[in-house]
Amino acid sequence: MNSVKVLILLGAAAGISACTPVGPDKNLDRGIDSDANLSTLVAGIWVDPNGCDHWIIDDGVEGYLSERLQPDGRPVCSGVAPPTTVVGPFQSGSPVPDFL
Repeated sequence: MNSVKVLILLGAAAGISACTPVGPDKNLDRGIDSDANLSTLVAGIWVDPNGCDHWIIDDGVEGYLSERLQPDGRPVCSGVAPPTTVVGPFQSGSPVPDFL
């Protein structure tokens, strides 16, 4: 019975140790023109084929895209532009040119 308890405790300890965060901080830009924090970059709005909005940032080498959501979690479909187009200064956060 004692060996069963030891095995259970070892399994629990292994499970708890697996809960530590792994990987780099996703809030930081580590690219060629790395910025201290992604929140300082300027976002534009890309409208998907369904007419819903997404935040878009293009810093020349890397790109970031995130769906715009209302506080209740529903997507924002503002009609700010035709589908599959981008509006706003989404490339202005970087001195690296984007030739695409």
